[in-house]
Amino acid sequence: MVDISKLISEMTTEEKIGQLVQYNANLFIDSEAGITGPLTDAGLTPEDIGRIGSVLNFKNAEEVCKIQDMHLAADRNKIPMVFMMDVIHGYRTIFPIPLGLGCSFDTELVKECTRMASDEASAAGIQVTFTPMVDYVRDARWGRVMETCGEEPLLNGLMGAAQVEAFRGEGIEKPGNLATCVKHYAAYGGAEAGRDYNTVELSEHTLREFYLPAYKACIDAGVDMLMPSFNSLNGVPSVANNWLMNDILRDEWGFDGLVISDYNAIGELITHGVAADIKEAAEKAFNCGCHIEMCSSGYVKHLAELVDEGKVSAEKLDEAVYKVLELKARLGLFEDPYHGASPEAEAAHSLTPTNRAVAKKAAMESAVLLKNENILPFKKEVRKVALIGPFADNHEIIGFWSCQGKNEESVSVKEGVAALLPDAEIVVAKGCSNKWNELDASGIAEAVAAAEAADAVILCLGEPQNYSGEGNCRTDIDLPGIQNQLAEEVAKANSNTAAIIFTGRPLVLSKLNACIPAILNMWFPGTEGGSAAAALLFGDANPCGKLSMSFPKSVGQCPIYYNHTNTGRPKPNEDRHYGYNSNYIDCGNLPLFSFGHGLSYSNFVYEDMTLSSDSLTADGSLEVKITVLNDSAVEGKETVQLYMRDMVASNVRPVQQLIAFNKISLAPGERKTITFTIKEEMLRFWNNENKYVSEPGEFRLSTGCADHLIKTQSVILK
Repeated sequence: MVDISKLISEMTTEEKIGQLVQYNANLFIDSEAGITGPLTDAGLTPEDIGRIGSVLNFKNAEEVCKIQDMHLAADRNKIPMVFMMDVIHGYRTIFPIPLGLGCSFDTELVKECTRMASDEASAAGIQVTFTPMVDYVRDARWGRVMETCGEEPLLNGLMGAAQVEAFRGEGIEKPGNLATCVKHYAAYGGAEAGRDYNTVELSEHTLREFYLPAYKACIDAGVDMLMPSFNSLNGVPSVANNWLMNDILRDEWGFDGLVISDYNAIGELITHGVAADIKEAAEKAFNCGCHIEMCSSGYVKHLAELVDEGKVSAEKLDEAVYKVLELKARLGLFEDPYHGASPEAEAAHSLTPTNRAVAKKAAMESAVLLKNENILPFKKEVRKVALIGPFADNHEIIGFWSCQGKNEESVSVKEGVAALLPDAEIVVAKGCSNKWNELDASGIAEAVAAAEAADAVILCLGEPQNYSGEGNCRTDIDLPGIQNQLAEEVAKANSNTAAIIFTGRPLVLSKLNACIPAILNMWFPGTEGGSAAAALLFGDANPCGKLSMSFPKSVGQCPIYYNHTNTGRPKPNEDRHYGYNSNYIDCGNLPLFSFGHGLSYSNFVYEDMTLSSDSLTADGSLEVKITVLNDSAVEGKETVQLYMRDMVASNVRPVQQLIAFNKISLAPGERKTITFTIKEEMLRFWNNENKYVSEPGEFRLSTGCADHLIKTQSVILK
């Protein structure tokens, strides 16, 4: 075992600083020339090859091994580099985007997918992943909603913690396991107007109540690293925000892990206007506790000077280096600098039949049946199927941030249906483009003709993959182009029509909802998306997803979310759970589809809800029992959701708040009773003094989903 303190004592200041710097792999190597000019372009010298501590954005195991060998040959201390990468929803085998996977409400499924991704990524040379991303979101215009689990802090935190546990496995030193980095701290998802990197202005109460809990859940789960967000929060960029980085993260939460900046975030302090130059930016970020600088050169150029000037303490420099070396030691890199990676291991672990099966399962469990007027499932005996729309025969369904996933390795809807129905005639008509500026309607006539001649019509619609993800924000979140026109014409031609939607965000589907009797939201489902879609459409699988984020009726409703507070003047004659102060005269206040919504081919009947007591004490608990019957001939899964409302409090409280859920499987005619244990801490909130408290009084516990509560009981907290 390496003696880290002794190693640090033998290092020069420049060598120490090198450990706190991360650059792209292309600064060190390219496929033809080896060590390249970009080093000089970044203000680095060839000697820095032996000093720089970590790398990101490399291609594969072969490149990792080559860079590591070059580095170790140049480093007199023989300290291995650590290789980091985003593994958001798979490495080579891609499972649904996180917003979709969140709709599974299944932490065990999240762990299964994560283990698969960890195994593939580790074999390819990744040792640390910039995952999980648990930014709380309310605005579907923001492109990065696809990376998070939506508008519920509890769900976001549970899913993020599950990823941390699964990536780390039985120990990050073992090949196949990865160290983790939670991001983006804090409130990146609160960007003004849903515009990426934009300003965030939030009260401390709102921040603590909704935005911070998921980061804390990941820290409690043992996350190794944390990444501050790009945005300014209440006027101060996160990477230089002492209140966030020290008062909350270190002093209040006790986080003792590594902190790494986001890409050039330290350099962007100059652009924000809080630092005059890169030297001042480096000083601010380092003194706020940012240990590693990603892809800017403040540390490598100025940290030694800042130490000499006494603006950065030598002790803090050593502490930061110690944390970096400790992570490398825990990863076992001093014994195996490749962490088990090799080209042979990468090939053996990638895109296996087992991994494809996991991806298909995840895609089926993440899909949400938004609407079904006795159309789905289609009969498998159909003789002629029309696949219509821009996604009918399209492999671009794996989604943004798919790491090393390849579109051409995915299963399209056409391929999925053809494999499931080998005797059926399948006709494909694209009809129109899925891009907003392509309005050519000349293909609609062919699509209508195909629909008229078919026994079943599948409309394959949505937004392109690059319309969501980082930097891809939208002011119009309807179906792009003339897809609504295509849908209207096809629906007139054949009433036995269902639409499947491919998207990285909640879309405005009001026009589609008005003309199509069945809508299945697939999100971007990943490598096996077409296979999963076919299974769901034709009854080989039963939809069980529940929305992790509300779908607005109009983009003008954004941001819209279920767990809002009530006002003094809720709209009359509209569901009280969406009682905003004033009504949109052209739209109403309710979303088209709310958080928690999702249909099934089964008919689940909520028969009873009972409480073990009508009161609860601070040191006690009570049991909530909910009985659910599958009153159908179809086996299915149902996520039983438990909501709470604090009826009177010192702060205005959300009209609904999810406090527990349980996903169950029910055979035809089977009933099950689910038991939730309620404790006082589940009823707490951040009051106007920013203290985490509960207050005596009435609480209403309900089951169903956020916009359709089926059973409600009151309990008194004494």
